[in-house]
Amino acid sequence: MSLALVNYIPDNTTIPFIKARLAAFGFSAVMMVASIAAFFAMGLNFGIDFTGGVTLEVRTEEQIDAGRIDDMRTLLNGLGLGAVELQGLSELTEGSDCYNDHCALIRVQPQEGEGLEAEQAQQAANLAVQSALTEAYPGIEFRSINVLGPKVSGELVQAGVTSIVVALFLMLIYIWFRFEWQYSVGAVVALVHDVIITIGMFAVTQLEFNLSTIAAILTIVGYSMNDTVVVYDRIREKLRKFKKESLAEVLNRAINKTLSRTILTSLTTLVALISLWVLGGAALQGFAFAMIFGVVIGTYSSIFIAAPLLLVTQVKRDATEN
Repeated sequence: MSLALVNYIPDNTTIPFIKARLAAFGFSAVMMVASIAAFFAMGLNFGIDFTGGVTLEVRTEEQIDAGRIDDMRTLLNGLGLGAVELQGLSELTEGSDCYNDHCALIRVQPQEGEGLEAEQAQQAANLAVQSALTEAYPGIEFRSINVLGPKVSGELVQAGVTSIVVALFLMLIYIWFRFEWQYSVGAVVALVHDVIITIGMFAVTQLEFNLSTIAAILTIVGYSMNDTVVVYDRIREKLRKFKKESLAEVLNRAINKTLSRTILTSLTTLVALISLWVLGGAALQGFAFAMIFGVVIGTYSSIFIAAPLLLVTQVKRDATEN
């Protein structure tokens, strides 16, 4: 299938990507502004990793339908632990523990207090929830339990943001030494573009934003950079070879030459990620969806943002000889 796909894409494609650069720049600018607005207006649905609190995944012998969810919510709200969220879980694989809605995810907000007092309050909330559910639903199974205090969650927020910033900075340094400064500008703008729009997607969809999401964003940064480097390598090669063609013509030629590789890599990656999203269960769905979105937006930015920006920065042909 892979070879057939490569053979299906002619080597002499002449799709005018560069002509569409202004439309692409405008589209990306709108998406970035909308993402920033969504982030400040709607915020992110932070998971327990960043907010603290208690998260339990439970399984019952009886099906957990909408009525059972309401009964559980009423029971847990009566414990006086603050906001409690319940979500039914179902896996598509027949024979799995959660098949046909036998599982639910329960989140309890962080309890008040500071230091050791807060940690003890979280543990007490966890025990209270388990006790109430065990009494009301004999035979209930607690598949996973996570208890996290506010101090630890705050440190995780800081570590997550720092990891993204450091990754972007190191990518800038790499490109600066690997290519000329004009390429560095294009690569970093494309990376920032991908990160902002991905975070905006999480704000709009309100998918849970947790440590797995940070891992997905860092993976997206690496994937997008790899794609951009492949395109930039081909651009530098074509600038040396076609010295009489205009810069726009050379850029378009280089993008078309990498098209089969870009499509093949993206599609095979997406096949694996879609399988992970569908079959990986609730714990991996956020990560997989972020990766799917990131692969699409990263491929787009390599072609329509990173490469056309070389026209704006006016990369020099003589610089490519070094």
